[in-house]
Amino acid sequence: MKHVQKSFWVVLTALVLIAGWIGIHFLTEEASVAEIRLGISLPLSSINEELGKSVLQGAQAAFQVANSQGGIAGKPIRLIAYDDKYEPQITLTNTRKLLEEDRVFALFGFVGTPTVKKILPMIGDTPFVAPYTGASFLRDPTRDNLVNFRSSYRDEIQKIVDHLVSQRDFKRFAIFYQNDDYGIEGYNATIAALRQHKLSLVGEGTYKRNTLSVRHALNEIKGSHPEAIIIVGAYKPSAYFIREARQCCDAGVVFAPISFVNADALVAELGNATEGILFSQTVPAYDDRTMPAVRSFRRDLIRFAPEAKPTFAALEGYLAARAVVAALRKRSGRIDRERFLEALKTLRADDLEGLPIRYRNTQLLNRVYLSTFHDGAFHPLMRTGGEP
Repeated sequence: MKHVQKSFWVVLTALVLIAGWIGIHFLTEEASVAEIRLGISLPLSSINEELGKSVLQGAQAAFQVANSQGGIAGKPIRLIAYDDKYEPQITLTNTRKLLEEDRVFALFGFVGTPTVKKILPMIGDTPFVAPYTGASFLRDPTRDNLVNFRSSYRDEIQKIVDHLVSQRDFKRFAIFYQNDDYGIEGYNATIAALRQHKLSLVGEGTYKRNTLSVRHALNEIKGSHPEAIIIVGAYKPSAYFIREARQCCDAGVVFAPISFVNADALVAELGNATEGILFSQTVPAYDDRTMPAVRSFRRDLIRFAPEAKPTFAALEGYLAARAVVAALRKRSGRIDRERFLEALKTLRADDLEGLPIRYRNTQLLNRVYLSTFHDGAFHPLMRTGGEP
């Protein structure tokens, strides 16, 4: 009899544990609770704070628009944001909190290559959507839960090199890059892009993340007499490098920062002294009022984030958030992670006011936009961008 009672309590305990696990699983797997929780970790302080703040402001504006329209089947979207100061270990702590305590439905908009690389092994099958990085390890077709919004760093740098070789006949390229996973991604992408034209780097220099220690890099590069310098860094050290390089490098050198450098913050840091800079972006110009999605961005930013300025980073955060909203709305009834990811991957241009999105290469917007800055505005070299 005692054996039967013991077996009964063992079975009952197991059932309670299973029920508890199912409850937690339900909360995280299905958007059928009181609110749809998304989690984001990004730099809101320290050397890269302008980038993180812009991404968050754009995304929040898009989600607030959705909530003002009744949310998703009556459920509001809540974006839970934590500051990681662009430090991978803090990102790890934030992500653990988002998954285990906040029980988010999906992770969205994380900023930075080294930060994202740190947390990728721990996210399991949780949807990881629209990270603000072009890292190659996120372009993995075997990971069904990874959905990028932007083009890769390889796409960006290939576009820069192709343009400078074909339009300017440049042959001497150097690179200034952050000495971490982000910088290495850019370095490898530059080597590959140059190889397409049977070229190789003539100079290279690095600096340490979250510092302004660029002197060594400058000394390494200036003697190579480059015609163009690819820049893979954060905006403050990149601006400092450009100011110093203008004093010692050959006249006419072109500086080519990729999108993560944060063009708007870089321009402000340089005091609008942008001669000889070729900017790369993964979203269209935020003042291109011919595009309905851009007009909506500017209107919604004024309404829900009046303190924010339109920037490329804010536009990317906004458009990526709009894609999330569109995917959630495509699924009537039960919304689980699998159905959400399927909806994201089947979005089309008419789901985002004509923005040319189509899921390919694990990316939704396979575009690279090159521009210059003068007379107080960015001027695209190709108004419609172009698929890399």
